[in-house]
Amino acid sequence: QVQLVESGGGLVQPGGSLRLSCAASVSIFSINPMGWFRQAPGKQRELVAIIISSGATNYADSVKGRFTISRDMAKNTMTLQMDSLRPEDTAVYSCYGVSGGVPIWGQGTQVTVSS
Repeated sequence: QVQLVESGGGLVQPGGSLRLSCAASVSIFSINPMGWFRQAPGKQRELVAIIISSGATNYADSVKGRFTISRDMAKNTMTLQMDSLRPEDTAVYSCYGVSGGVPIWGQGTQVTVSS
């Protein structure tokens, strides 16, 4: 069973940075696409960033220019570098992937942006 495990969440001040990681239990060559979603209290879950097998990426308009998604194929990890964080970025961030046509979710990690 493929598992995705996030790490790197926490509390940061506005304007600060955090780096989230998603470790896969299998080679991420077999997981396509991969991405990050987030859900804030009282709001619907939204796609933050996605990366496909070619390396092409796409971002939500609200995070373009501030967040960067990437993969390390050797380490079977995906990361989300988050810079210039804003209070409205506060949410539970979840790693997502599709393996063999089956969607897989991580357990989520809390990101709180507050002074």
